[in-house]
Amino acid sequence: MKDSFFMDTNIALYAICNKGAKSEIAQNLLSFKPIISTQVVTESVNVMIKKLKFSKIEAFEKASDLLEVCTLSLIKESSLNIAFEISKKYQFSYWDSLIVAVALESNCETLYSEDMSHNLLIDGKVKILNPFF
Repeated sequence: MKDSFFMDTNIALYAICNKGAKSEIAQNLLSFKPIISTQVVTESVNVMIKKLKFSKIEAFEKASDLLEVCTLSLIKESSLNIAFEISKKYQFSYWDSLIVAVALESNCETLYSEDMSHNLLIDGKVKILNPFF
């Protein structure tokens, strides 16, 4: 896996929470130093605390671990504007569109997500893949 790729929040959570059959696949992806955005980190912390009932300390430690093994891409003003257009064009939620926008700006060829349209090519540049297919 030589090309840079983007990892969505759901895949990151499978990797860092180490639960279930999907965890091994997600951890393998994590070993290739994927690109994530600030959104992925903040959503991961929120899910770990609110849904998975981690303590804040444990959630913050897991998020810090994620930051150590991934490349962080910041959300910029241009990211927001691209997300607006992606959302309108592809009928994605705004939050999914923001993930796609940062993947596009990070020049990723692949976006791994369990929640978006598998095999969809966005603007001829980023292909969304569900790694569990």
